[in-house]
Amino acid sequence: MAEAPAKRPAGTVSAMTRVTTVGHRGAEGPGAAGAGGRGGGRPSMGSGSGAGPVSTPRPLSGFTVAIVADRCRNELAGMLERRGARVVLAPTLRIVPLAEDAQLRAATESLVDNPPDILVDDTGVGLRGWLQAARQWGLDDRLRAAIGSAYPLETGPTRGPHGAADRAERAGSAASGPGAGPPDGPLERLLRQGVAGARVAVALHGQPRPELRAALADAGAEVIEIRLHRWVPPADPTPLRRLVDLSAGRLVDALAFTSAPAVGALLRVAGPDSVALLAALRTDVVAACRGPVSAVPLARRGVPVVTPALPRLTGLVAALVEELPRRSPTLRVAGREVVLRGHAAMVDGTFRPLTPAPMAVLRALAATPGRVLSRAALLASLPRGADEHAVEMAVARLRAALGGSAFVQTVVKRGYRLRVD
Repeated sequence: MAEAPAKRPAGTVSAMTRVTTVGHRGAEGPGAAGAGGRGGGRPSMGSGSGAGPVSTPRPLSGFTVAIVADRCRNELAGMLERRGARVVLAPTLRIVPLAEDAQLRAATESLVDNPPDILVDDTGVGLRGWLQAARQWGLDDRLRAAIGSAYPLETGPTRGPHGAADRAERAGSAASGPGAGPPDGPLERLLRQGVAGARVAVALHGQPRPELRAALADAGAEVIEIRLHRWVPPADPTPLRRLVDLSAGRLVDALAFTSAPAVGALLRVAGPDSVALLAALRTDVVAACRGPVSAVPLARRGVPVVTPALPRLTGLVAALVEELPRRSPTLRVAGREVVLRGHAAMVDGTFRPLTPAPMAVLRALAATPGRVLSRAALLASLPRGADEHAVEMAVARLRAALGGSAFVQTVVKRGYRLRVD
C-alpha cells in the first residue's frame, strides 16, 4: 500500500502517484494529453511545472474523481471530463452480458419448461434484453409464450430515460421495500388478492431482493428469481487495489458511487486497508453517491456523503461541482489569491497545473501558512528517495508555476515559507 503523506488541509490531495494504472481518462492539466482512455499507464508529467496556465478553468479543473461504476461509467466520465475533472475508472462490479450468463439461461430453460402463473417485472427497464438473449439460445419463441400467458405485474420504477438508473440506485438495499412505491402499490394489491400455490417469476435488475421474495413466499407462492444484469466482481481486481491505495493516501479528491453494492464491493476488496480507506472518506476524500440508497453503507460507517436531490447522474456531477471547489483552501499570497485544487493551483482565477513535487511542497507550506518549514520538513512530503536538492528544485518549479519568486520566500539557514498577506 502507498505510504500515506503528511497531514494536509482538508480538500487537497497529493498528485504524487496520482492516476497510475487505474484506468485513467485525461483532462486538462499535466499529462492530460497523453493519458489516453481506459488503457491505464502513468500520464506523462514531463520535467517542468506541467502544462501552461489556463485563464478560463472549468468547474472541476484540477480535481481527480474516481468512478467505481461499470454500467454508466463512460457517460459519467464524459460529464466529469467536460467540467475539467481528471477521471479514474476502477469498477468494483461488472455486469455479466445476458447472452453469456449461464445462470440466466438455466433459469430461462426452467421457466419455459414450466411457465409461471404470474410475472413480476421489478427491473424498471423491461424485458427486451432478456428476450434478445433468449433468441441467441433458440428459446425466444418459447419464452414469449411462457411470459405471455402469465399475469403481468410491474413493481419497478417508471420506465423511461432514467428508469434503469433509478432501479440501479435502489438495487441491493432493504431500504427500498417491495415495489419501492406507495404503501398500496401493485404488489400489495396482488398479495391481498392471494398468491397461494401460484408459480411466480420475478425479473430482477442486478442484486437479489430478499424482501420481495420473502413477501411472496410468505403468501404461499413458489418464487423463481430471474436476475437480469447480474453483477459479479471484476475479472482483474488489481485496479481496485490500486484505487484503495490512492484513496487511502488522499491521492484522489472524490469517489463516485452509483449503487450500494459497489460500496460493499470496494470495502471487501480493501480488506484490512478499509480502515485507512474509511478514514480518508471521513476527512479529505469526498464520497459522492447517486442517491440516498447507495449512500446507506457509507453513512452506517460514519462517512459523510454528498448526494443530489434526485438520483440522476447529472445531479451527482452537479453535487461534485458544488462540493469539491468548496473544500479548496484559499490563501492570500504575495497580494494574489491562491486556491489549492488537487493537482493544481488557481492564482487570481488562472488555472496553473503543477507536477507532483511542486504540488507537494505547496500543500505542505499551505498547511501552516506563513510558517517557515525546513528543507528536511519539506523533504518528508516528497517521494521516498528524494534529497534536499530535490526540495530546492521543487521550490524553483513551484515559483515558476505560480508566476514568480515572491510567492515562496527563502529564509536563510531556516527554510521556506509562503508570503501570506
